[in-house]
Amino acid sequence: MYFVEVKFNSSAKIQLNGNEIIISIKSKPKHGKANKEMIKKISDFFRVPENRIHIISGLTSRKKIIEIQNI
Repeated sequence: MYFVEVKFNSSAKIQLNGNEIIISIKSKPKHGKANKEMIKKISDFFRVPENRIHIISGLTSRKKIIEIQNI
C-alpha cells in the first residue's frame, strides 16, 4: 500500500519516498479525470498495468491510499 498526495495544476512529476508518493497532475478533479491521470502516471512510473492499481480510500480527496498489485 502507498500513501498518495495529489497536487493539482503542477508540472507532471512523481516523487517517491518509501511508501509515500507525491504526484503532480494537470487534470482538474472533476468526473474522475484527476484519478484517471494519477493512475496512468503511477502505472507508467512503476511499469504495471493500470488495472493493477486500486484506490483504497480517498477517492475524492487529495490524500489517498492505493494498492498496487504484483509489484
